[in-house]
Amino acid sequence: MPPTGRRPFLRAEWRYLVMLNYAVDPAILDPLVPAGTVLDRWHDQTLVSIVGFRFDDTRVLGAAIPFHRTFDEVNLRFYVRRRSEAGDWRRAVVFVRELVPRRAIALLARWCYNEPYTAVPMRHELALNGAVDGAPGRAAYLWRMEDRWHRLEVRTVGRPAPAAPGSEAAFVTEHYWGYTAQPDGGCKEYQVVHPPWRVWDAAGADFDCDVRRVYGAGFAECLAEAPRSAFLAEGSEVTVYSGRRLPFTAEAGGAAAEKHEREVQFFKRRGG
Repeated sequence: MPPTGRRPFLRAEWRYLVMLNYAVDPAILDPLVPAGTVLDRWHDQTLVSIVGFRFDDTRVLGAAIPFHRTFDEVNLRFYVRRRSEAGDWRRAVVFVRELVPRRAIALLARWCYNEPYTAVPMRHELALNGAVDGAPGRAAYLWRMEDRWHRLEVRTVGRPAPAAPGSEAAFVTEHYWGYTAQPDGGCKEYQVVHPPWRVWDAAGADFDCDVRRVYGAGFAECLAEAPRSAFLAEGSEVTVYSGRRLPFTAEAGGAAAEKHEREVQFFKRRGG
C-alpha cells in the first residue's frame, strides 16, 4: 500500500535487471548503515548486489522530461530493515553508488534524496528474443569510468518464473523501501511499489570492473570473487513515492559522525 499522504515522485518501468549478489563482511557496511536502520540478512549472510537495469517511460511528478525518459542505471546496494511506528519491519535497500548517463538525473536524485548518483557514459546489450519462452538470453550493462569500460552481464537459462518464497532471489528483489543517510546524520525514507518480479536463472555471469577505483578498496576483495548467486529479473512498472525525514536526534548526529570516522579509518587501513 502507498504511504498515506505521500504522492508519487517517480513512475517508470524498470526492465531487465541484472543482479549479481555477493556475501560481504558486515564491518564494511556498518559505517554506511543509515541512522535508525539495521543490516538485513539472508540466512545469516550479509549481502551486497551489483544491479544494472533499464529505465523506460520515466515520469517525474507526472511529467515526462525530454531526452530523459529512457536510460540505464548500474548500482551497488545492500539491505537494511527498520521497525516502523506501527511495529512492522520495513525491509529496504541502501545504495553505495548509483551510475546513470544523464547529469540532470544525478543532480535531481541528489537534491531530492541525497542519493549517491554519478553521471557517466553508459550503454547496454540486450539479446533476449525468445528468452521468455526458454531460449538462451543475454543482458549486459556497460559504463565508462576511470578511463576504461566496466561490464556487468548475465546469460539466462530456461523461462522466467516468480521467485520462490524464502529464496535468495525473493530476498534480493522484494525490498520495497529505501533509506538514505543525510548530511546532518539524519535519514530519509521512501517507498517503492511494484509487483513481484519473474526471474531467470543464470547460466553464467560476468563482472569486469576495477572495483577498487569505482567502489573503494573496502569492496575490492568481496567483489573479486565469483558471485554467490546471479539472475535476471524481468521487471515491471514501478512507483517511487516522495520521501520523508525520520525523526532526528542529537544522538543520531553524533553517531553519524562516529560512523564517518570509522569509515575513513577502515578504508585507510585497506589502502582506499
